[in-house]
Amino acid sequence: MISIIIFAVLLIVGIGAFALNSRKIRSNILMGRDVDRSDQKGKRWKTMALIAFGQKKMFKRPLPAILHFMLYAAFVITQIELIEIIVDGLSGDHRVFRSALGGFYTFMISFIEILSVLAFIATFIFLARRNLLHIPRFRMREMKGWPKLDGNLILIMELILICFIFMMNGADEVLYRRDLSHATALGDESFGFAISQFVGPALFGGLDEAALHTVERIGWWGHIFMVFTFLNYLPFSKHFHILLAFPNTFYSNLEKKGKFTNMESVTKEVKLMMDPDADPYAAPAGDEQPPERFGAKDVQDLTWKNLLDSYTCTECGRCTAACPANQTGKLLSPRKIMMDTRDRLEEKGKGMRKNGKDYDDGKSLLNDYITQEELWACTSCNACVEECPVNIDPLSIIMDMRRYSVMEQSEIPTELAGMISNIENNGAPWQFSQDDRLNWKDEE
Repeated sequence: MISIIIFAVLLIVGIGAFALNSRKIRSNILMGRDVDRSDQKGKRWKTMALIAFGQKKMFKRPLPAILHFMLYAAFVITQIELIEIIVDGLSGDHRVFRSALGGFYTFMISFIEILSVLAFIATFIFLARRNLLHIPRFRMREMKGWPKLDGNLILIMELILICFIFMMNGADEVLYRRDLSHATALGDESFGFAISQFVGPALFGGLDEAALHTVERIGWWGHIFMVFTFLNYLPFSKHFHILLAFPNTFYSNLEKKGKFTNMESVTKEVKLMMDPDADPYAAPAGDEQPPERFGAKDVQDLTWKNLLDSYTCTECGRCTAACPANQTGKLLSPRKIMMDTRDRLEEKGKGMRKNGKDYDDGKSLLNDYITQEELWACTSCNACVEECPVNIDPLSIIMDMRRYSVMEQSEIPTELAGMISNIENNGAPWQFSQDDRLNWKDEE
């Protein structure tokens, strides 16, 4: 009875803490401007199925994709066993589904064990890739400190979790063979799980009954403890993408990648300028709202989808590895753009929850986190958008901050200022009039 109470408290605290932290993240995301992503639902469901569930874009690089799929499949499928552990914990029973499912139960746990072994292997390879191999995208300046530690912590927790699973199943296998298992009414045969039937006797066959029960309980409680630890670590980690990848891909921008958004207020003014019948002195309509800020200075000026992107970022660095500006030594890193946005959003959200919606700490995403040099190094090629495994769009953030710099702060690189002036005066980027542009055709 005491174990049931302890388990129930752990369950309530674990899920409750996760819900509280998830609610904070949701409030941070909703800080952004509204954007309509409710169209083409059929295409959105298809995009989510292919990109998030099927991991289609990951397989551009087959080896990392296969390794990642091992971890992903193990994570998804093992939730079946987690359901049984929760039922066992609240009922005081052990392997409650075994007697009802029979051979299918053995098949499912065996399948989970095989996936767990594959995940164990993949985890070691990922640790080696991050720490031993000199892969450039894992060694960039934004990956120092916490980002590197975060990536290693989650892999280490995965290894510990898998070890607990095999402690539980392996000790249980030996106990059942000796007719000493906690589980009852399971028939005459041993569990016969694919891996534990060999690992259990090999590792724990020499232990006595008391030691076996201790090992099995350590595995059982350690497993559930690691699950709740992992669950409540997610909101503070880049690995929250495990959950957010699905809504993020569903709300992807379905427009052509070369199409940029225009501000409605600016578009309206341009149309009025081009309309010969428009009255330039006409007063605006009484219910017309003043224009919103041109572009984005801080996180609340971005859309909620931009902010969702920042929490979904896996920090894999594929965007930065594909960025031509970064490849030529420029300061720009699309991954850093997303990481900076998330860091600033966390800082701003925490301040607003503590001090109210009007909280102003005198800082902003632009300049305090992301510099002008980074923004103007971008070639707007969309390579980062194309490369992202979960359809994150760093370019839209860059373009909005550029828009603010130009339209509100009149800050623009000298080279571009000259080009814009030429376009305005000459109709072309070059410093000669339109009348001279076709002179070359008369040359012999």
